[in-house]
Amino acid sequence: MDRACSFGIGEEYLLVDLASRRVLAKPSQAVTKRCRQVLGRYYAEEMFCSQIEVASPVFGSLFEARNFLNDTRQQLNESLSEEGVGLYCAGSHPTAAWRRQKARTTVHYRQLFDDYQHVARRSLLNGLHVHIGVPPGCDRMQLINRLLYWLPLLLALSTSSPLWSGQVTGYSSYRRVICGEWPHMGLPEPLPDWSAYLRYRALLQRTGALAEEGDFWWAIRPSRRFPTVELRICDACPALEDAVCVAGVFRHLVEHCLLAQHVAAPLNRELRWVTQENYWRALRYGRSAQFIGIHDQQPVTALAWLAQLQAMYPVETIDAERSFQHAQGILREGTSADHQLTCLHQATEHGASAAQALHAVVDLVLAQGRAAPGPAGPLAIRQGSPTMAAPSASH
Repeated sequence: MDRACSFGIGEEYLLVDLASRRVLAKPSQAVTKRCRQVLGRYYAEEMFCSQIEVASPVFGSLFEARNFLNDTRQQLNESLSEEGVGLYCAGSHPTAAWRRQKARTTVHYRQLFDDYQHVARRSLLNGLHVHIGVPPGCDRMQLINRLLYWLPLLLALSTSSPLWSGQVTGYSSYRRVICGEWPHMGLPEPLPDWSAYLRYRALLQRTGALAEEGDFWWAIRPSRRFPTVELRICDACPALEDAVCVAGVFRHLVEHCLLAQHVAAPLNRELRWVTQENYWRALRYGRSAQFIGIHDQQPVTALAWLAQLQAMYPVETIDAERSFQHAQGILREGTSADHQLTCLHQATEHGASAAQALHAVVDLVLAQGRAAPGPAGPLAIRQGSPTMAAPSASH
């Protein structure tokens, strides 16, 4: 690989009372102060008072990203535990009472809640956002068109929101179902190049559909603040190594697609139909889905689809090799969504009440968020468990 891309990661967390396992309706000033003190310039507010984002510095390797995020999680958990609070890093909380949540009162967020009303109030969700730096002169819309087909696979690796309002939703990523209620939060518009993107944006601004400083929240988008493409489709990952793995696979994909800048981007109706269908299957069934593969549209498992990606864009770095190895482990052993459902069912089978079983799921996610990576490497860590990053306006 001629050029390794720099990258940044944004992780969103809900603040949870460790005794009740409930999302805090409004954290105390002491809790907010601890978050700000630990994170410093990497602290970012989110839509709700009970939610924060860590917006990372720029990384050159997965080793740097892993160390930063691990230190951040550990320091936050240690500090917040003194207030009886923990970090909940999954796409959704199983019993979050979203009607009780307090919205941020900054001008930006007040406008969001005024504009989107009930949809905004329901969006108590955590995402994983990954920015990949691109070279000057790169047409980011053409790059996004090359990346688009593989996005549902990245979602399948990260699914962590199967529970909502105390219920099993039947979806591996219910977060993405709720995201579908927002405008400009699904797959990006089929725009052939950067000029078309600018025309589209100008049309929406001219007609009042998008504020002058407004932004799209697509599953992947060109960042307005940084020279990056930003992955937004993924659920937040309780296990740190899963988040690092997703970032590594996405970075590898971007690096290879950048090498094909001289080739016309594959923008056609049929490919978009396939991508939309795979997106639906990923949010519904996660890693268990049968996907439409890249070759002759034959059905493939998630594991076989990952193999197709690796065959098309061969692994050439240690970071990529470790990321694909860990991704294989996720697809064989289960995502956070799978682990949460298993935990819920096992607790119920052992006589737990519905509330106790849901508490067990919260405890599982909290424990995974506290777990430090071990010396044996990503795959071993997974088997032992059941910036460029800009603050995001929504999930």
